Amino acid sequence: MNLRTRLTTYSTIAFGIVFLVASLLIFFAYFSKMQDSINRSLKNTTLLSAIYYLEQDELSQSEHSVIKEEFRAAIQSKNVAVYNDSGELAYGALTEDPILTREELNKVRALKSYHFKNKEHFYYGIYYPDNQGDFVVFTRESTVDFIGQMRTLILILSAVLIGGLLAIYFLSRYISNIAYKPIKDIVKQVNQVNYSNLEHGIEVPKSNDELEELISTYNNLLTRLSETFLIQKNFINYVSHEFKTPLTAISGNLEVFAQKERTPEEYQQVAHDALENVYKIENILSNLLLLSGLKNAEKDHGLIRIDELIWNIYEALQEKLIEFKTTIQIDIQVEDFSKLEFRANETLIHLALYNIIENAVKYSNNNPIAITLTVTDNRLQVIVADNGKGIAEDELAFIKQTFYRGKNVGTIKGSGIGLSLATIIFEQHHIDFDISSNLQLGTVITLSF
Repeated sequence: MNLRTRLTTYSTIAFGIVFLVASLLIFFAYFSKMQDSINRSLKNTTLLSAIYYLEQDELSQSEHSVIKEEFRAAIQSKNVAVYNDSGELAYGALTEDPILTREELNKVRALKSYHFKNKEHFYYGIYYPDNQGDFVVFTRESTVDFIGQMRTLILILSAVLIGGLLAIYFLSRYISNIAYKPIKDIVKQVNQVNYSNLEHGIEVPKSNDELEELISTYNNLLTRLSETFLIQKNFINYVSHEFKTPLTAISGNLEVFAQKERTPEEYQQVAHDALENVYKIENILSNLLLLSGLKNAEKDHGLIRIDELIWNIYEALQEKLIEFKTTIQIDIQVEDFSKLEFRANETLIHLALYNIIENAVKYSNNNPIAITLTVTDNRLQVIVADNGKGIAEDELAFIKQTFYRGKNVGTIKGSGIGLSLATIIFEQHHIDFDISSNLQLGTVITLSF
C-alpha cells in the first residue's frame, strides 16, 4: 500500500469512526428526547381524561364542553381506562389490554404516577382521588409513529454516513495527490542521482516543513558523499602523479648507476638522492593517513600557549626562510597573557599552524611575512599576512579542498594536503578560519580562537 492509498484509507476510516460515534450520540439523544416528549404528552392527556370522566358532576356544562372538545382532539376513548377502587373499569373503552394488570394499578397507586412502554404502545398512569372514590387513570399511545421516526432518522444518518465516506474518500485521494506531488518530484530527482552528479543534490521546496528539512539533510549527505568520492578520485590521481616522480627518479638513478663501477662519492650521492625521494614518499603517505583518520581521531586536549607554538614554528622554518629568501615578523599585541592560552590538541594545532605559515613562506615572492596576535571581541586572533603570489578570486572557494593547488603555484613543490588538514583541525577545535586574497597582492589568513 503506497503513501497516497494509506492517507486516503486512514482519512476515510477516521471520518467513519467519528461520524459513527456522532450518529450514535445523535440517535440516542433524539430517542430519549422523543420518549420524554411522548410521556409528557401522555401525562397531560391522562390528566385531561381524568377531568373529563371524573369531574363532570363538578363542572358547568360550558366548562365540561370545552374539556370534552380537548379530550376528543387529544385521544380516543379506546385508549383510555379509568379504574375504581376495586380495580374494575369504570370509564373508557380500553377493555382488553393484558398489559394493564392489577400489579400495574398498584404501582400507580404507590407511585402516584407511572409510565412504561412495550413494542406496541406507550402507557401512562396517574392516581386520581375524587369525591366519587380513588381512581387510577391510564392512557396509551401507539409506538408506530415513534418507530417510524426512528427508522427515518437511521436512514438519514446512514445515508449521510455513506455519502460522507464516499466524499471524504475521493476528497482525501485528491488532496493526497496534491500533497504527494512534491514527494513524487523528489523521488524522480533521487532516481536521477548518480556518482557523477552527487554535488548537485535535489531541489529544495520552499515549504517550511519537515519535507524541506529532510531534503536539506539529504543534500548535505550527498555533499559529504561527493566530497568522499572526490577525495578518493583525487587520491588515486595524486598518488599516481606524486609517487611517479620520486619512484622514476629512484629507478632511473639505480639503472644508470648499475651500468658501471662508481666511486664512493657517487655511491653516497645516489644513496642520498634515493633517500630524499623515499622521505618524500613517506611524507606524502603520512599526510594521507593523517587526513583519512583525522575526522574520527580522539582529541587529547590540554592547555597550550599559541604564542609559544608560533615561536617554535618560526624556529623550525629557518631553512625555508633562507631557501625562499624571506623573513617573518611576529607582533604580539596581547596584554592579558591568559588570552594566549587555548585548550586543544597541541600536536594537531602545531601541524595546522605550521602548514599555514609554511604556505605563507613558500608563496611570499621573497616579501616579508607578518604574524600578528591580537584580542578582538574577547577572542584571540592570529593574522598571517604575506605580500606574495595571492590567490585568484575564483579559486578561493576550492583552496581548502584536498589536493587542490592554485594555478599560479609554478614550480613550488606542494601536495595540496596541508590546507585541507588545517581546515579539518580548525573545525574540530571550533576555530574560525578565514582566507582573503588578491592575485599578486598577497594573502591574509585570520584565525579566531
